[in-house]
Amino acid sequence: MAHEHEGMDVEQRRQLADFLTNDDVVYGATQIFDALSDFTRFQLLGALSLGDKSVSELQMVANVSQSAISHQLRLLRDRGLVRARREGQRMIYSLDDDHVGQLIRIGLEHAAEPEHAGEEE
Repeated sequence: MAHEHEGMDVEQRRQLADFLTNDDVVYGATQIFDALSDFTRFQLLGALSLGDKSVSELQMVANVSQSAISHQLRLLRDRGLVRARREGQRMIYSLDDDHVGQLIRIGLEHAAEPEHAGEEE
């Protein structure tokens, strides 16, 4: 079943071709997908897709230690996927931009499609 250039116009295909020839852009993209490939980091990003959260709120979502959450958030910040701001003594985390939320949503939607759901069984 071919999905030839579904939803992409000529300009978007040209831009994609340009991106694919730029080693820095391709490397950056691989780093993003590497970060997304971890279960806990994906949970954190999913939770942040629903709104800004503190470390303690994220800890409830991922059910891991505060130090583990902080370690994962540091990696996600380094990869440009989340940002932090201080509110009093708490750090509040949010997605860096809408693209990150779109990646999470699209990944979940794709995984939930009937032909992909339960493939590991």
